[in-house]
Amino acid sequence: MTPQPPGARAPGPEADVLDFPLPPPGTMGPPESCARLREGRPVARVGLLMDATAWYVTRYEDVRTLLADPRLIRPTINDWPPRPGPAADDEPRLVTMAELDGPRHLALRRSVASAFSSGAVRDRLPRVRGLAERLLEEFAESGPPGDLVAGFTEPFPLLVLCDLVGIPSRDQDWFLPVLDAALDGMVTVEEGRRVTDLLRAYVAELIARKRSRPGDDVLSLLVRQCEDGTLTGEEVTAFGLSMLTVGFGISGFFLADSVHTLLHRPDEWARLRDHRELMPGAVEELLRYMPVMNGTVLLLATEDIKVGGQTIREGDAVIPVLASANRDGSVFADAARLDLCRADNPHLAFGRGTHNCVGAHLARAELTVGLEALLDRFPQLRPAEGQEPLWDDQSVTKSPLTLPVSW
Repeated sequence: MTPQPPGARAPGPEADVLDFPLPPPGTMGPPESCARLREGRPVARVGLLMDATAWYVTRYEDVRTLLADPRLIRPTINDWPPRPGPAADDEPRLVTMAELDGPRHLALRRSVASAFSSGAVRDRLPRVRGLAERLLEEFAESGPPGDLVAGFTEPFPLLVLCDLVGIPSRDQDWFLPVLDAALDGMVTVEEGRRVTDLLRAYVAELIARKRSRPGDDVLSLLVRQCEDGTLTGEEVTAFGLSMLTVGFGISGFFLADSVHTLLHRPDEWARLRDHRELMPGAVEELLRYMPVMNGTVLLLATEDIKVGGQTIREGDAVIPVLASANRDGSVFADAARLDLCRADNPHLAFGRGTHNCVGAHLARAELTVGLEALLDRFPQLRPAEGQEPLWDDQSVTKSPLTLPVSW
């Protein structure tokens, strides 16, 4: 069975529904069909799981507009995918920052804004670099060759986030398998209830620890604001769940995809190694070019919306495809080519509007520091001869599971 995001309402018999676009096995994407859809059907119905559909939106301007449209909301596991009958009181509730709206969402963003600001991230760069160097030193001792995903691109963002947020990295052997189950099983109520209960219990325990033994971390800060009435307990829990579910995973995917792409363009790897002044622009270009999860953000329309010549009805699901928007030739010259010197780069990798990524500065820093540390420690890094990366083609992440390298 091919992987697809959770579904929307079933189409009427008159609807012209396309198969959900997927990149070829062993590749990142975006799907080849995105270019054709941008030209001919920029807002098209696609089939999802559970005999359901969503509007698949591929042009840059349409995607940019919809991302900031307050009439589109992120559904929770309780109301998505649709199920017959009313939701039970004990159904799983996995509410993160992405699902919060209005004053609750604004209060939480304001509370964490200073910790994720450009200045705060800049101040943490020495600690971030230290974590990267420690991991790469351990990685070097075990090879060559070595698997860069297991040795660096996966643990590095996790350690950075644990250090900032206040999640004990020693707990990862417990919560990482639970997170994998959560991401794999959310379409079933039974599996959703099991993993959601586990994650919520873990975050509740973590918050209790911070109350009794506060530290110099973001979660301790939020717990103090909860005690003075600025935030509610549910909002602090939502932040903790956000950090666990997507806070480090996306950065890891971006770093793995970026290294894989650059190593298969050895001239570009050498160019970046020898001309570090290119790094800021190169990071922005990698963020544009890397189709992490193919930008599949599923939203629900709370009102009728007209876009791209189509009417999206209240209750319809919408997928603004960031990966397709970031390859739109009407906005980006030679959009299908990786250009580390691209000057004009208004990519949408971090979204837009009230739900734009609160960790954008941290994500940029992790990608920058990760690449710089690799270039410094392994200037001759290259794909390991005779070993190909493994890919999980049953996952929407479309990121390599392994990166065999030599140096």
